[in-house]
Amino acid sequence: MKKILSPSNPIGVFDSGIGGLTVAKSLFGILPNENIIYFGDTARLPYGTKSKETVIRYSVEIAKFLLDKNVKMIVVACNTASSVALPYLRKLSNVPVIGVIKPGSKAAVSATNNYRIGVIGTLGTVQSYAYKTQIHKFDRNIEVFSKACSLFVQLAEDGWTENKIAALIAKEYLSGFKDDKIDTLILGCTHYPVLKIIISKVLGRKIRLIDSGEETAKEVRRLLEQFHLVNNKKNPGKHKFYVTDFQKKFREISERFLGQPLHDVKKIKLK
Repeated sequence: MKKILSPSNPIGVFDSGIGGLTVAKSLFGILPNENIIYFGDTARLPYGTKSKETVIRYSVEIAKFLLDKNVKMIVVACNTASSVALPYLRKLSNVPVIGVIKPGSKAAVSATNNYRIGVIGTLGTVQSYAYKTQIHKFDRNIEVFSKACSLFVQLAEDGWTENKIAALIAKEYLSGFKDDKIDTLILGCTHYPVLKIIISKVLGRKIRLIDSGEETAKEVRRLLEQFHLVNNKKNPGKHKFYVTDFQKKFREISERFLGQPLHDVKKIKLK
């Protein structure tokens, strides 16, 4: 029997850690009246170094937790989980499930004028070819140039987003894209929007940056409208946060990613 969903039900968002808070931030901005539950699997991050089978198992466990909270939609705010777990989550779930890769790819395809798109992400995301595969589903004529920028994750978490070290690392990672003559770059990791300013400085303003989290939030709004699940109540939405471990500087890093103080955080153990 299909579950009857209410517009007042929350949206479930999950990530392997706290990077997905940039996706949550976009959701807060685009859908301010929506109730949102965020789940960060901080005890088992990163997912990028795990096997496909392990990432699927972790994702299924989290999805079950969110479904028990009566969510009306699940947003997989993790590039690694989005690349391998979506088919399994959709079989399991009785609510819509959306990842970050398709919305980001779609936006990049729409934005490019010269059919040359760059993708930056963690090593796991780049080696999965998930963005390249999705982009070619939209248009086979587009050339895709990918680069793993693993150190960007630590820079974002340490708050080193605009200093000399960040500039040097960004230049080292990104200078090759100028030779590739890309006109569009996908930020294929949820940490990377924190580094937008330095990335744009290195590449130049002519190169369009695609924030997969922001594009995912737009797609969430479209789907909610399609399924008549938009919460039209005038009150601001309530936001709850669950994690599997409190890491060092957790609150400080989380507030940097979210852009506001973090409230109502609970540590839980998955069954």
